[in-house]
Amino acid sequence: MTQGRQAEIDHGRLRDIRNVNINPSLPRGERIKSFLEQIGDPYCYLDGGTVVSVSYADTSVSLEDRLRSYVSTLV
Repeated sequence: MTQGRQAEIDHGRLRDIRNVNINPSLPRGERIKSFLEQIGDPYCYLDGGTVVSVSYADTSVSLEDRLRSYVSTLV
C-alpha cells in the first residue's frame, strides 16, 4: 500500500476479519453474501491491528505465474 492510500484510510470504519463468522452449511452464494455483509469492503479491512489493503497491478502476468515464479526461488 502506498503512503498516499494509507493516509486516505479511515481506520475507524474498517471491520476486523477476525469478527467474520461464516456458516459452512449455507450454500456458496449465501456464504459469499454473508462474508460481504460482515466485512464491508473486502479490499480494505483489518486483521487485528493491521490494515489489509488489496489491489491489483495492470499486468498480463497472472497470479498463478507469480506464484510459480516465487515457489521456484524456494527450491
